[in-house]
Amino acid sequence: MGILDFFSTDIAIDLGTANTLIYVRGKGIVLNEPSIVAFDRNTKKIIALGNKAKEMQGREHRQLRVYRPMRDGVIADFEIAEGMIRAFIKKVNTGLFSSRRVVVAVPSGVTEVEKRAVRDSAEHAGAKEVHLIAEPMAAAIGVGIDVEAPVGNMILDIGGGTTEIAVIALSGIVNEESLRIAGDEMNNAIIQFFKKNYNLLIGERTGEAIKCEIGSAVPLKEEITIQVKGRDLVAGIPKTAEVSSVEIREALNANVTQIVEGVKQTLERTPPELSADILDRGVIIVGGGALLKGLDQRIRMETNLPVHVAEDPLTAVVKGAGKAMENMNKYSKVFIRKRSF
Repeated sequence: MGILDFFSTDIAIDLGTANTLIYVRGKGIVLNEPSIVAFDRNTKKIIALGNKAKEMQGREHRQLRVYRPMRDGVIADFEIAEGMIRAFIKKVNTGLFSSRRVVVAVPSGVTEVEKRAVRDSAEHAGAKEVHLIAEPMAAAIGVGIDVEAPVGNMILDIGGGTTEIAVIALSGIVNEESLRIAGDEMNNAIIQFFKKNYNLLIGERTGEAIKCEIGSAVPLKEEITIQVKGRDLVAGIPKTAEVSSVEIREALNANVTQIVEGVKQTLERTPPELSADILDRGVIIVGGGALLKGLDQRIRMETNLPVHVAEDPLTAVVKGAGKAMENMNKYSKVFIRKRSF
């Protein structure tokens, strides 16, 4: 081991639209914070990020902007994203340590330009070597699937910006569907529902909280009613509305239906031998969307397949990326290869 190896550490990053998770070699997951940055509008200097920035969301003054530099699973603002990645890496790399090798999980449907943006951001943040891995592949490794085996496995990864559906076998993705419908779209559907039905304007954080508290994909044993605070769009003053889980399920139904249809389309394109494997092994759901009440039941009802929610769906991707980073030789085939022009 050289002196540079001693003063450097390998890390894996799940750079999500909603949350960023970082896994450090030998330590496991050391950071799990929202992918949000608060910065000065004039100087673009980052003032806060992660949990602290999320607390400011919707409450900022005119000189301050709270922003999510990731949209639909990819970098929307290169400069701010780079600053965010750099700050998060600095947070976990204390003292003399720098990042030598960085593995970043990206949506399977990313373009070459988007891949380049992720590589460049990680390199500018101090990485000497950058490797990319598709999120469904990382998730499969993270939940303990033997991805090298000649057996088909289906992963459904519902994140903040994208839903990734992939069939995996022999260290590769056989077929995939990448939908730009996920947690953010569900939050937005709830916001629009309140505008249309209650003339009530609510913020993103409130929309997300409602989804987590009473959102569902199938009828609940006991339907829930909650009070929601917002601004009256007609009178312009604060107002409270009472809403039930039945109404929120209806608001989310179009998005849930599109995800279920995506699963069906992926199954239709799957070779018969692998279809037989999936019939035995079922679909594994990971990502924040896996926590939507009854989603596994809804998919089970519509596909007649066994459906399993991962034990810890929010960390499956970063755990898998970390495992691949710690065993580069074993998992060499799973990384996204650079295209030579």
